[in-house]
Parts: sequence; structure tokens; C-alpha cells
Amino acid sequence: MEHITSTPTAKAPTERFTGDVYLNMIEAPTEPARLATALVRFTPGARTNWHSHANGQTLYITDGDGLVGTRDGSVVRVSAGQIVKCPAGEEHWHGGTAKLLGELQVSAVSGRGRRVR
Repeated sequence: MEHITSTPTAKAPTERFTGDVYLNMIEAPTEPARLATALVRFTPGARTNWHSHANGQTLYITDGDGLVGTRDGSVVRVSAGQIVKCPAGEEHWHGGTAKLLGELQVSAVSGRGRRVR
């Protein structure tokens, strides 16, 4: 067993996000593990850029309010305790509204890459 009492908070890379976004990596997998998990916090109005995941992504909203959108124009409002499952290869974005948004992001990775795009 490994007991981790805290993880460093890092500002998310600007090439993947718009606005101020902060992340705590919970699990960055090394072979043979494939599960990537991060706690991500979006300041009001901040969001991801359009992206997709080869094996899909699950978002668990930990606090605040946010939005998740897809290329077909669908946008859902999310709040604490809700779950959004983005299927493999589906281009989407997610981020905060006028309030802060916290989400636990879980993705299965294959090989070296997390994202399709």
C-alpha cells in the first residue's frame, strides 16, 4: 500500500486550457497501469480546449457548477455529485461557469498518449 498525504497543485498548461485551471495528478500511470486520474479546478469561465480521449473519459463533479459540450452542439450543465461519461473519440470540452468548478477526471490511456487530439 502507498499512502499519499498530498499532491502538488500545478497550473494547467495553456496549450490545453483557456483561463486559469489548476490540477493535482492523482495517478499518472506507468505500465502496466492504464488509469490516469486528476483533480482539476477551473476558475470562473475557464475551460478545456476541444479534445478527445482514445478510451473515453469520465468526469465526476466534486464541487461548483460547470458545462460540458460536444461537437454536435450539445451542452449540459453539471453540478456537484454528477457524472459525465464522454465516449472514446468524442470531441468535447468542459469548464466552469461564473462559479468555480472542481472535477475528478478519469481516463484509461493506451501506450504513450492520453488524448486523441
